[in-house]
Amino acid sequence: MTENKLNILVAEDDLNLGFLLVDFLESRNVKVTLFKDGEAAFDGFKNGNFNFCILDVMLPKMDGFSIAQKIKLVDPDIPVVFLTARAMKEDKMKGYTIGADDYITKPFDEDELWCKIVAISKRSDRPEAVIENVIQIGRYEFDFENLSLTIEGKIKRLTTREAEVLRMLCNAKKNVVRREQILTAIWGENDYFAGRSLDVFISKLRKYFAEDPNINIENVVKVGYILNC
Repeated sequence: MTENKLNILVAEDDLNLGFLLVDFLESRNVKVTLFKDGEAAFDGFKNGNFNFCILDVMLPKMDGFSIAQKIKLVDPDIPVVFLTARAMKEDKMKGYTIGADDYITKPFDEDELWCKIVAISKRSDRPEAVIENVIQIGRYEFDFENLSLTIEGKIKRLTTREAEVLRMLCNAKKNVVRREQILTAIWGENDYFAGRSLDVFISKLRKYFAEDPNINIENVVKVGYILNC
């Protein structure tokens, strides 16, 4: 999906802002449809052919988080950006847990929003490795659903967060996964304390793979990590 193929669903109950968004996005030669409440937005999504969603969090009839959850059940890969007047950590964490690609606080710069839309849509163009519930990592079997690493019949139970970090590394095997990408997706924050926590998790994962010397979680200094196996 590239930006000239975008068909954007916008859910925004502030009609002044909504119409401004529509005018701005249409000036970028993309198709855009505005919905003023959550139920109308989801009904419109089911009946339309949208490939990008911009959702206000606080909407009448159905909030943005609920819409996103329903949309992701229909199309797990569709990009979703949340708009909100609130910048609460809990809201951001909830949005990223649902599968948000970004979270933008009002007021925002339209050109910055457009740059984010283009970047996210380009990422969506790239084929991503499909991660099955049980995958092979060297001599280990990683079962994400059951939070386990197994080697020669010995099972190591992972925490949910350990499994989520490992799945992101698996999904980009032999390619860099950026620190900020992991922190934003799993911790909901890209700050010093979350970064130190991530370092601890990476150290634990390295120890879990100690029985297979061919597995290496490489540290790319100040950038991120690569799972080599």
